[in-house]
Amino acid sequence: MPQRKQQPSFKELLSTAKYSAVHLEMRDSYAVDYEESGFAAWKAGHRLNPDDRGSWWRPWCDVASQAVARGIAMRRARIVSEPVSEYIKFEHSETFTNVAAGEQVRWLPRRQASDLALPGNDFWVFDDHLVRFHIFNGDGGDEGEELTEDPDVIRLCRHAFNSVWARGIPHEEYKV
Repeated sequence: MPQRKQQPSFKELLSTAKYSAVHLEMRDSYAVDYEESGFAAWKAGHRLNPDDRGSWWRPWCDVASQAVARGIAMRRARIVSEPVSEYIKFEHSETFTNVAAGEQVRWLPRRQASDLALPGNDFWVFDDHLVRFHIFNGDGGDEGEELTEDPDVIRLCRHAFNSVWARGIPHEEYKV
């Protein structure tokens, strides 16, 4: 049986980016291991302290900050149902860390995305030449990544992201 080729990590992909990394998230909840304890703490009333950068989501903030310092434009757009889920409230409350790391973030209510052509999975596009799809199961669990350099798929993802971005509400203005 042939061995599956090891996918490069997100950090490796971002480290090779030359000018941009854009991310589109389209789920109302995620159940990924690395957020489990943070989400549970948030539900119990814990909130991140904006003045305690060392306590934020690591190593993500460091990786993003380093990329932005190299000149990479990092943008993230999230399509969300309203009223928002408890998970989206959690995500929104901690997004100030993404912004502090240098990401630009926008939110788009799902009802405003009905006429947009969107891929079936969340994705990152690096430098308009590589797409990394993030596959989740029905419960929001991580099922892995798929990479493609197919020009038609890249065009679809770029167009989808740009359409969502153009309609999206900047993080600082979006209220949950």
